Amino acid sequence: MAQTTRSQPRPTIHGSLFATDHRPHPKVNALLGITLVLGVVALATAGFHHLHLLTSWAGLIGIITGGAGQFISATTRERFGLIVGIGACALGLLLGMSHGGLFGGIGS
Repeated sequence: MAQTTRSQPRPTIHGSLFATDHRPHPKVNALLGITLVLGVVALATAGFHHLHLLTSWAGLIGIITGGAGQFISATTRERFGLIVGIGACALGLLLGMSHGGLFGGIGS
């Protein structure tokens, strides 16, 4: 039973804070960062009626990039960050749409 008392050395994570499988995921990390930044932009500008174009487009693009990241993500940490970003983008998109939409009254 000596093998049960030996402690295994913990492998160090090289590459990413979000990669719990000990492999780097540069594409997913890039999509995660883009989604989170667009979510912050969409939420920060959602309170201003005259910035509805920026809010709506940031939200829409963030939802698309977050969805792409969800499709190729490998770990739960990555998925958690993507869901937070997608939620922020969706809220920003909905508020931007209520203030004037993606095209801002073009054609009216």
